Amino acid sequence: MVPVLTPFFHAPTCTWTWVVEDPGTHAAAIVDPALDYDPKSGRISTLLADAVIAHVHDRRLGVLWILETHAHADHLSAAQYLKQQLGGRVAIGAGIEAVQRHFARVLNLGADFAADGSQFDHRFADGDRFRIGDLDAEVIATPGHTPDSLSYRIGDALFVGDTLFAPDVGSARCDFPGGDAAALWTSIQRILALPDETRICLAHDYPPDGRQPRPVVPLREMRERNPHVVGLDAQGYIALRSARDAGLAAPQLLYPALQVNIRAGHLPEPEANGTIYFKMPVSGAW
Repeated sequence: MVPVLTPFFHAPTCTWTWVVEDPGTHAAAIVDPALDYDPKSGRISTLLADAVIAHVHDRRLGVLWILETHAHADHLSAAQYLKQQLGGRVAIGAGIEAVQRHFARVLNLGADFAADGSQFDHRFADGDRFRIGDLDAEVIATPGHTPDSLSYRIGDALFVGDTLFAPDVGSARCDFPGGDAAALWTSIQRILALPDETRICLAHDYPPDGRQPRPVVPLREMRERNPHVVGLDAQGYIALRSARDAGLAAPQLLYPALQVNIRAGHLPEPEANGTIYFKMPVSGAW
């Protein structure tokens, strides 16, 4: 069964949000939904999520799953807003617990924050299978960028999260907590070993000047054109990835994003004055 794929590009964060539809039953899943957030004003809005909702209503889809490929550090998840509006179960990889434990310490979230993955409706492990209507879906653990990273294989489509980018961009950074370039190389090889007809569905695209964002890349093109794949062995990849990561700045939305995303898309609880706050660790004080 071939799924119907509809991508939505969130230009402020270069994120692709996906609606995956079973054409026979009109059951659906939403992958990596993005929330709008202006870091200058602290204002949250739902422009992209509302476009997804309009599409779901227009197609008369029944949303069964809201799937996160990992706890992204570059955009806030709209998972809970979409669940409230459309239903569905919010899911992520079982490695989320390691991510939660780390950032609970970094952000001093306190004893009230449960670092056990319980904020999510379901946590997938490598090899798990599930269905979206008549579509078969398989979970492939693809750690390396983060310990909770996984890919969803739904029909001929593979949603790879940040593991791979478009061929002229490369692959994910590995300098986040729990990141590991050797593990990412192994994850990439698992992806490249899939059948030729596999469509690689990206979570982000950062197009060079003059190119429009690409949502889908044929697996064959990824094998033949991605400079983080072509002509490299594991040692060469680790050296390349480590050198690139050494010069990368932290994502602009790192701390706001993670405070939402490790909570499965829930915002932090309002404080006594009724206002929601994001915490930011400070270093280098005198």
